[in-house]
Amino acid sequence: MTKTVKEVIGMGKNVQMVDLRFIDLPGTWQHFSIPASTMDESLFEEGIGFDGSSIRGFKTIDESDMLLFPDPNTAFVDPTLEVPTLVLICDVYDPITGEPYERDPRYVARKAEAYLKDSGIASESFWGPEAEFFIFNDVRYGGGTNSSFYYVDSSEGWWNSGEDLKPNLGGQIPPKRGYFPTPPTDTLQDIRSKIVLALIASGVEVEVHHHEVATAGQCEIDMRFDGLLGMADKLTKYKYLVKNVSRANGLTATFMPKPLFGDNGSGMHVHQSLWNGDENLFFNESGYARISDTAKYYIGGLLKHAPALLALVAPTTNSYRRLVPGFEAPVNLAYSQRNRSAVCRIPVYSKSARGKRVEFRAPDPLCNPYLAFSAMLMAGLDGIQSKIDPGEPVDKDLYELPAEELKKIKQVPGSLDEVLSAIEADHEFLLKGDVFTTDLLEAYISYKRENEVDPARLRPHPYEFTLYYDA
Repeated sequence: MTKTVKEVIGMGKNVQMVDLRFIDLPGTWQHFSIPASTMDESLFEEGIGFDGSSIRGFKTIDESDMLLFPDPNTAFVDPTLEVPTLVLICDVYDPITGEPYERDPRYVARKAEAYLKDSGIASESFWGPEAEFFIFNDVRYGGGTNSSFYYVDSSEGWWNSGEDLKPNLGGQIPPKRGYFPTPPTDTLQDIRSKIVLALIASGVEVEVHHHEVATAGQCEIDMRFDGLLGMADKLTKYKYLVKNVSRANGLTATFMPKPLFGDNGSGMHVHQSLWNGDENLFFNESGYARISDTAKYYIGGLLKHAPALLALVAPTTNSYRRLVPGFEAPVNLAYSQRNRSAVCRIPVYSKSARGKRVEFRAPDPLCNPYLAFSAMLMAGLDGIQSKIDPGEPVDKDLYELPAEELKKIKQVPGSLDEVLSAIEADHEFLLKGDVFTTDLLEAYISYKRENEVDPARLRPHPYEFTLYYDA
């Protein structure tokens, strides 16, 4: 629902604080607050300043002054804060040029939506991410020159089945058995329901919530699909509310793709489709899995550019603890109906034209959604524009294929460093329409290498002591 500045100022009369939020380049919400009594039209017309040099991936200290302009359509009252607070998601501007800041991920999403319309291919895209997460009872981690460790715990964890918990009430979830037992085995029903109610209160439509496959608190809450920018806003809000509702109930939530060894990781399967008005361009009743040639070419773009895409959609070193060949992970660059072992799946739950979509299964919820959705759209559009043939579908269990067949199917790269090299080599499709810029991509790649790849590979891994200490 569209909100006017006047309506938002009216909302401000019923709260005490206004929280201004924006997203950094890696994908974390940043914020500062002002008294609600000071909010007037000038905030929306002139913006408000902040120090961009302190934000990851933004400005250097010699050009640090930046402006935020709140988007009135994003206004919502935060359902988790004790002090009544109105939240506004903001766009970042350069105060010298007066133009949107090219490294603002939200600006990239706006440009992606504009490019789609200008392309003449479709008027709108719809997005439905399924972001999984873990809720733990306890987490500890740290490290230094001579030590490194992490420890997570959950009352549901199978490792607690033999512990003296004074009392131990049993019911712990064995590995890969978390989908879908009822309470008391599922201990997180009420917490998920509280998160759902917080999402609804903040303007996010929710379709379903449930326990996921892994032991020890793996969960999923599915939001109703939306346009690209709107869904990126909602996913950021979703992650915020999952963490804060969990914390308010004495629990801790993480969107790390692989926090546990020996059980399923957390992915974010992203459903996507293109529309012209009321026409779903991905539907063709006589096509394979009822998809159109447009959808097939879109899939072709996703498959061709998948190694580069992963730098933005599976963007952490931990992502590649999940995307490991030989296990139940979407590493095979193939497409199929129903088949969850292919990186692109075509759901067939419904025969309705409205429900036809493509599901890209490689992303995880640590991505910056504005960049990730925009990049997937640009890859798909390149597939349509270049008529990239994805080849024949693979309607077999790819995990059980004989080795001679499996070697014919390409797989995703195996590390963050590899996918960063892939996007350096393959990014022209992202630059179309100036949706992404070379400056943004260079800043992103540099940040990832300096702050994630190098620090992780320079440190001994704890398990290496098991492997090599006495060798």
